Amino acid sequence: MGHTRPLDLAVIALYFVGMAGMGWYFRRRTGTTEQYFVGGRAYPGWLLGVSLFGAAISSITFIGYPADAFKTAYLRYVICLTLPVGVFVVARWILPVFRRGRITSVFEYLEGRFGPRTRLYGATVFIIAQAMRISVIQYLVALLVHRLTGWDVTLCILLGGGITAYYTVVGGIEAVIWTDFVQSVILTAGGLLILGVIVAKLPGGLGQIFSVASADGKFMLGDLDLADGKLHPASWGLSLSHKTVLMLVLVGIFQWLGEYTTNQEVVQKYCAARSTTDARQAMWISCWTCVPTWGYFLFLGTGLYVFYKVFPDPQVAEMLSGARKAEEVLPHFVTTQLPVGLSGIVVAAVLAAAMSSMSSAMNSISAVFITDIYRRHLAAGRDDGHYVRMAKLSTLLSSAIMIGGAWVLVRSETKTLQHFYVEFTSIIAGGLLGLYLLGLVTTRGDGRAVGLGIAFAVGFSTLISFAGLGWLPDGFTRALESRFDSYYTGLASNLVMFVVGFALAILLPARPRDLRNLTLWTLDKQPRD
Repeated sequence: MGHTRPLDLAVIALYFVGMAGMGWYFRRRTGTTEQYFVGGRAYPGWLLGVSLFGAAISSITFIGYPADAFKTAYLRYVICLTLPVGVFVVARWILPVFRRGRITSVFEYLEGRFGPRTRLYGATVFIIAQAMRISVIQYLVALLVHRLTGWDVTLCILLGGGITAYYTVVGGIEAVIWTDFVQSVILTAGGLLILGVIVAKLPGGLGQIFSVASADGKFMLGDLDLADGKLHPASWGLSLSHKTVLMLVLVGIFQWLGEYTTNQEVVQKYCAARSTTDARQAMWISCWTCVPTWGYFLFLGTGLYVFYKVFPDPQVAEMLSGARKAEEVLPHFVTTQLPVGLSGIVVAAVLAAAMSSMSSAMNSISAVFITDIYRRHLAAGRDDGHYVRMAKLSTLLSSAIMIGGAWVLVRSETKTLQHFYVEFTSIIAGGLLGLYLLGLVTTRGDGRAVGLGIAFAVGFSTLISFAGLGWLPDGFTRALESRFDSYYTGLASNLVMFVVGFALAILLPARPRDLRNLTLWTLDKQPRD
């Protein structure tokens, strides 16, 4: 927009006031840690499902998915299509284990199964990774809002981060869930508005998008070949050296199993449901809204491709050729093609997509810190009011880290830092799903076996990540990259963790433990909700 027009500014201001107002409204319902983190475990499935959807549809969905389809095709949608498989497995077998334990933090399970050190490892890794993640999200959305409005980047960071921090700190999980609900509506409306403008301006309307994109192969399960700059369909076989449809199916299944089994943001919400039935309903509502929404935003990118083929633009041609980032295409369209008022709604939608992810992350960081570290190791036996105050303080601290981290990214070599963040989180989260699966689907293993398994998984992830960062000899890096696509790092590290941990569990002398309600094989027959 360059300079924000008054009507657009009014829409954005109304959005900020609404979010802050919801935090103020829910501030009185946070008297206990049970209320602050899981809302008394009394939420209906439909509300939690929409909240899970809102947290899953981040600014990456809003900007990254259209950019990917604009430049390439739909190969990465294969990962999205595997979500129902992951949800089915978790809802059927894993959810009951967590619900029986009435956990607040997903890492409580690890102590019961493998001991306190394993729990502390999982909690620490989660907090570090989430703190880095929300800093990057805040940085990226601030840059995006800067492009859309012309506001100073620091102001964008302070506005978005400050409002998110306020309603998350004072309102707890209830404010997070209800703001997620409102933000889901706003971000969906923003996405629909953009496609509506595209269709209205194209001479052939919606049909022209399908005809032109089909002729150019934009709907194929394929990827861009850097050698000739053309789209080619992906093969279907098994391969570790390049992307295939079957391998992406496996990557997707493992990704969603990890998301619904080890991610505190997700587990905390379905543990806040009033019953197991409601928790399952929430998971399926999130699933059946996320999958088409991801497909929609990919289709939005296809629409942008067709639009700029019909109405050529030199700047967009550079985005398609790689001279400029493809992620610039949607902001460029918004600033040059949307009428007054609608631009403000889209900015609010971008903010909603980011803020729903950040608020969930901040609340989950606080839940893990208080439950797994502070109450467990630093200040046991205090009254619940003390823990609520510390929960709000730790949420505030996480928001300060988010805002400070985003500001550092603005003033630093951002490409290097973003790349380092991706590789670093790949290292520290190495094998976490494998660890949970070892605990859930077997009755073997203790802290010794999983400790060595974690070491092997982290070592493997470190090797792959160092190669990606260019920190290893060129010859070794080229040999590794020719045989192993880094897309499969998470899949491989989880397998390493599970196999090594299980093998060591067999070899090491067994230590008897009470595994009641901790594995699929030792679960009570009667439901307890």
